[in-house]
Formats: sequence, C-alpha cells, structure tokens
Amino acid sequence: MFELDAKQTLIDHASGKFPRRGKDLSKAAREVVERPMEASLSPAVVIGLAQFIEAVVLVGLGFAIYASYVGETGGLQFYLGTIAGSVVLANMLFNAAETHSIAAYRSVTKSVLRALAAWSTVFLIVVAAVFLIKAQDEVSRVWLVSWYVAGGIAEVAMRLCLKALVRHWTESGLLKRRTVIVGGGSDAERLIDAINANRDSDIEIFGLFDDRVDERSPEQVAGCPKLGRVGDLAEFARRTRVDLVIVSMPLSAEKRVLHMLKQLWVLPVDIRLSTHMSQLKFTRNAYSYVGGVPVFDVADRPISDWNLVFKWLFDKSVALASVVLLSPLLVAVAIAVKLDSKGPILFRQRRHGFNNELIDVLKFRSMYADQADADAVKQATRDDPRVTRVGRFIRKTSIDELPQLFNVLMGQLSIVGPRPHALQAKADNKLYFEAVDGYYARHRVKPGITGWAQIHGWRGETDTLDKIEQRVGHDLYYIENWSVFLDMYILMMTPVSLVTQRENAY
Repeated sequence: MFELDAKQTLIDHASGKFPRRGKDLSKAAREVVERPMEASLSPAVVIGLAQFIEAVVLVGLGFAIYASYVGETGGLQFYLGTIAGSVVLANMLFNAAETHSIAAYRSVTKSVLRALAAWSTVFLIVVAAVFLIKAQDEVSRVWLVSWYVAGGIAEVAMRLCLKALVRHWTESGLLKRRTVIVGGGSDAERLIDAINANRDSDIEIFGLFDDRVDERSPEQVAGCPKLGRVGDLAEFARRTRVDLVIVSMPLSAEKRVLHMLKQLWVLPVDIRLSTHMSQLKFTRNAYSYVGGVPVFDVADRPISDWNLVFKWLFDKSVALASVVLLSPLLVAVAIAVKLDSKGPILFRQRRHGFNNELIDVLKFRSMYADQADADAVKQATRDDPRVTRVGRFIRKTSIDELPQLFNVLMGQLSIVGPRPHALQAKADNKLYFEAVDGYYARHRVKPGITGWAQIHGWRGETDTLDKIEQRVGHDLYYIENWSVFLDMYILMMTPVSLVTQRENAY
C-alpha cells in the first residue's frame, strides 16, 4: 500500500498536480514546515573566512611594523618574503593543531593555547632559518620580536571574537544543521540522547520518519515527534530546508538499511548512517562525527560550502556578461518573433528545478501561440507544423534558450547543469521518472542551460528509453564529478556541440 501511495505522489509531482500545501503531510510535519526558516551559514565558509582574515591581519602587522620601524634601511623584498612564508607556515601549523574548526572556536582556551604554540613554533623556525642562512644582519631583531608579540596578541583577540560570534550564530540558529532521523524506537532514542548530551552540538533535530506503525515506532521519541513515513521525507524536504538525514538502524539490518538509502539518495542532503549501536569497532579515522556521535558518510550534498560560492559566482558573472554582450541579438530575436506570428514573445514552461521545485523556464516562443504545448505532452519533431518560420531557426541554433539567462540571474537555473525537463515529457510512452530508476537524483543540483549530456550529443528529442537513460546517466556523472573546471569545459564545448549536432535539434 505504501509503495502505491509513493508512486501516486510521484505521478502528481510529474503532472504538476500538487496537493494543497500541507495536505499530504502529517500535522506534526506541517507544523515544522510552517515555522519561520532562519538563514544558515556554512561552517566551511566561516572557517575559510576566519583563516583568510587571520592571514591578512598577520601580514598587515608584519608590514606595518616594518614600515614604521625598519623603513628604507632594510630590504623590502626580503621582509615581504619572510612575512609571506611565515604566514603560510603559520596557517599550516594552525590547521595541524586543529585550531580552525567550529568546535575549536567554541573552546577558546584550548584554541588559544594551540594557536600560540603554533605561532611560537613559526617564530622559532624563522629564527633558526635566519641563523642557518647567516642573515642576522638583514633582519631587525626588534621587528621580529615585535611581530611575534603583536601576532600573539592578535591571535588571542581573534579567538575571543570567534568564540563570541560562533556562540551568537549558534544561539540564533545560523550554525544549526536542520536534521531529521530515519528510524525510530529505542535505537533512535539513544541517538537523540547522545546528540543532545553534547553541549557544543550544532544539530537541530526536527523529528523522525519511520515506516513502522506498531509499538516499536511511537509517535514521539525522546521528545522528537514522528513526522511521517520515509516516503514522506522527499515532500517534506521540498517544502522546508533539510541539511542532514541520519539513518538510525543497526548495521545488521542490511536489507532494511539498503531499502531506506535507496529512497533517500535522490535528496540534496547529507546522509549519515549512525553507528552508535554497532558492536563493530573501527579506527577513529573511519568515522565522521555528528554531535559527538560516530557516523558513516553515505552521501554528501553534491555542491555545498565553498563550491556553492564558486558555482554562484560563475553563474552570475557568466549570465550577466552574456546578457550584456548578447543584448543586440536578444532584441533582434524578440522583434522577429513578434513580427512572425501573433502571440507573446516569451514562452513560459513549468519544469522541475532544484529539489523538484516547480519553476517557470523562459524561452523565445517558437510555436504558434494557439498550438504551444506548455506541458510538452507531444515533443517537437522534425518538420513539426506547430513551429513557426522564425521558430525553426532559433530552435535549430538553440537561440530560443537564451532568455534562460534571466532564470540564472533570478537564481532558478545554473549556466551548467542537468537540463530541466517538461512535466509531461515522455520516452516510449512513459513519463521520464517512470522510465529511469533514480531519475529524481538529477534534481540534487540546479538545472542548467547546457550540460554534460548536451555536449555529448544527448540534446533534442528523447523519444526512446535509451535516449533518456543516456541523458540521465550523463547528468548523474556531471553531479558526481562537478568542478568549476568541468563547468568551464562544458561552457566552451557548447558552441561546438551546437554546430556539430544540429541534426538533433528541431
């Protein structure tokens, strides 16, 4: 019965027939969804910025002391080299001493002592190096000692500031990871108690999802409500941000664990398998830790932390530059579309975006207005009579896709990513999600204007199972192997593919 309900939910998603908000979720789940959702800070980005500011401060102090005391009497290049090398070495030692982590920022005493020890080690290494290369006459002792003392004071001040900021961000929810647990009963209760026992935990547990409905899975576990079945988690994650899913099941229940993971891997979240009840013991490096609880990393969000920042910068800069450079072409095509046939210049089509959200994708209208197929029930074919004269040209050259640059600027699309598909698009008379197992995994990242599949020839009509399987396979490869350089390569190869694969577009 559950499998039939889940399949019907997917069919409703694909057809765009979404139920009224909250109708298909439990009351407890709707209450969570309706809560105000705070913004969040990426711990990795916070740590990276802290290291950058630390390096700038140390370099600035070194140069300021040089400028005020040594001045023109000392070699600038030698001092700059000494400063740069010392700061790079200091950063390596700070990280080796584990002074840069959210947990370290919370424990200021330990963090300060380790930072001062690392900074002192840098000072000793510099002194030894100066002695070994016989450069005593080139380095001012006053400058060296002054920089060491000023740097130490700066480290103490920075760590105190970081502690205050991290405490404030944690209390305000900015550093909290929105978490749900899959599983229930005594295993989940012990897991929740272990997480809550850690005062420095950044985990905020909203509730549990469990398929069991007997006494082994009560409606509330350790103060956390049961929000629904595992099949409800995808809809729950679509309506509110979920950062982390922890699967709380014994490793001995292999089939049940695998069944759960198969349902969860399509979500754009971090997935961890709790090992707090396992009798098997591995080395410490085999685990990662969530709220002090050892877990196995099952899946990570494909693009997160600094990668998300780089992706955002890439998308916005390329889209903005393209709109400016192509503005004459955009205006000319808009005029041509308007003069060629009656109707609006732009065509809006609802498609699935990131995490199955529905978005309106923009295109230049290429079909007669009274024959446009917004749901793509019937895909365009060669010599399709619905396509206008201008439409044939702009579809063949993919110029009709250019308005999607505005979707990128609005944050709905990326420049590069899996192409968004129309809701009713079919292959061999099957909706795409029915035709390909794991189809929705391609929605773990934002869809794109161009993608890995497109530059490999899988663009245009997808009327057979093989075509959609190939496209989805290429999309999943892109997600698992993403990098800024891969995006740049795909972007550069897109014009080439448009020329060499024109026969696939009509």
